[in-house]
Amino acid sequence: MLSFDEYVMPRTLHEALEAVERLPSNGKVIAGATDVVPYAREGRGGDVHYPVVVDLSRVAEFQGYTIADGRVRLNANVVFQAFLEDDVLREHLPCMPSCAIWFADDQVREQATLAGNIANASPAADGMPPLLAMNADVELARLEGGAIRHRTVPIAEFVRGPGANAMETGELISAVTCESMQGYGGSFQKVGQRRSLVISKVSAVALVKTSASGDRFEDVRLALGGIGPVPVRLRDIEDMLRGQPITRQIVAEASIRPADRVASRSRVEYRRRVVRGFVEAAIEDALVACGAPIPNDVQREAVHV
Repeated sequence: MLSFDEYVMPRTLHEALEAVERLPSNGKVIAGATDVVPYAREGRGGDVHYPVVVDLSRVAEFQGYTIADGRVRLNANVVFQAFLEDDVLREHLPCMPSCAIWFADDQVREQATLAGNIANASPAADGMPPLLAMNADVELARLEGGAIRHRTVPIAEFVRGPGANAMETGELISAVTCESMQGYGGSFQKVGQRRSLVISKVSAVALVKTSASGDRFEDVRLALGGIGPVPVRLRDIEDMLRGQPITRQIVAEASIRPADRVASRSRVEYRRRVVRGFVEAAIEDALVACGAPIPNDVQREAVHV
């Protein structure tokens, strides 16, 4: 059971930062609360009590998104369900719909924020590999002398290990910005015992843009999650594929190399086998999603969401 003495619901970013400055060390900041509420139940955390809870769900500056100069700004309260329902986000972030469909169920997706997902810094966080592949930055806000100040941290530097991130005392994530991937095909793969409501053992994301003729890789973005303490960008594999003809052979070769990146302490061989299959499947699904004429030797049925 979850209980608290004081529940604070700020309406502006300034109010939210003031509340965080006053927050005791054993207080709690929430947005969707999709982690803390399930934790406060019998069999997990049990009775969980906080003296103060700061709920960020009504902060005006945290709502919505904007697109400008080739980048997408996702304010802190954008939820996973938006990546399924918003046609503009689907177009500019083509790997996020398949990420979202794997993320829990409809009710959780309506509450769970992308910012909260990365703030937890879980090695299995579904939102991390796509953001890594899209060269995302995390915008952090704090108060200095009563004025709001911002700083930006690349997503690759934001997560420092399991449960550890670059946020300092008094800071909040105000937005996540990433490159628009309009014109790319996107794919997200995740292993688990069922389609959703499962923590990733391994996840993989691919973003692919083909040449005008559709027979070469113009650009490729690849990232893996769940294989070690932090997600991994496969830049050497991207470089290997970029500019090359699209063939079964080169896709298969690209899928073999990343298995060596597995740094998890458990089920290492299992994860290596999964990585090989997932990288191949992610590239192939992203190719199909491009809508380009794909050679027969790499065609496979994509999962459409």
